Amino acid sequence: MLDLKGKHAIVTGGGTGIGRSIALHLAKEGCNLILTGLGLNDLNKAKEECEGYGVKAWAIETQLDDYASIDRFHDYVTQLGVGIDLFVLNAGISQREKALETDFSVDEKILKIDFLSGVYLVKQFGDMIKAAEHVQFSVTTSLSGLFGFPLRSAYCAAKHALFGFYESLELEYPNIGVTFLIPGRINTQISKSALMGDGSAHAKMDAGQANGLDVDRCGAIAVRAIKRQKHRKLIGKSELLMAYIHKWCLPLYYRLSRKIAAM
Repeated sequence: MLDLKGKHAIVTGGGTGIGRSIALHLAKEGCNLILTGLGLNDLNKAKEECEGYGVKAWAIETQLDDYASIDRFHDYVTQLGVGIDLFVLNAGISQREKALETDFSVDEKILKIDFLSGVYLVKQFGDMIKAAEHVQFSVTTSLSGLFGFPLRSAYCAAKHALFGFYESLELEYPNIGVTFLIPGRINTQISKSALMGDGSAHAKMDAGQANGLDVDRCGAIAVRAIKRQKHRKLIGKSELLMAYIHKWCLPLYYRLSRKIAAM
């Protein structure tokens, strides 16, 4: 069991949604937090909530599709003079458009935020990670990272890529552990910020999202999985059945996936 008390964690996307929930549950375990992502007001609110559990917390806004902004975040953390024991790579953006109706610039943006930004951030901390006795990674992928799904082509691609990179990372370095969090439909605002084919925001709550698992429950399950150093943890409701259907009965998966409302 991983002891989080007194440890330091970076949480990307830590101001809202799943990231905020994970941060709060980490704070309950006595873990100090460095929260980053978009929305300084949200980040500061989450920081104050974490501090309410008696831990140290910092908040800094980072534009994750801008590598220079990630460089500034790295410099900020370095100046704090703390070692990072846990990387919670949670920030991401979703999609709501058919593949051939999506401008390539949107594909690039989704892949950069959901996949490449985390890779770049981790490599910036590479020397520290290699020198540490143990570093744990929590990587928020998605049920859509296990298979393709309508209106999610770039999102699915980015979430698939997370498995390839971080599983390889864990196999290459004996001091690294990785927990893949695989949420299905969680009641957050992610559908509102999802990108349409022209790059505009979807700007509405999907019914499936609204009826999803409570985000606080999601955070509690996630932190329990991190503490137990589980390799993969599915989080959600009945939609998780699709993971097993895809694995054991592909013909049924293809029939169902064309009928399930993706919006």
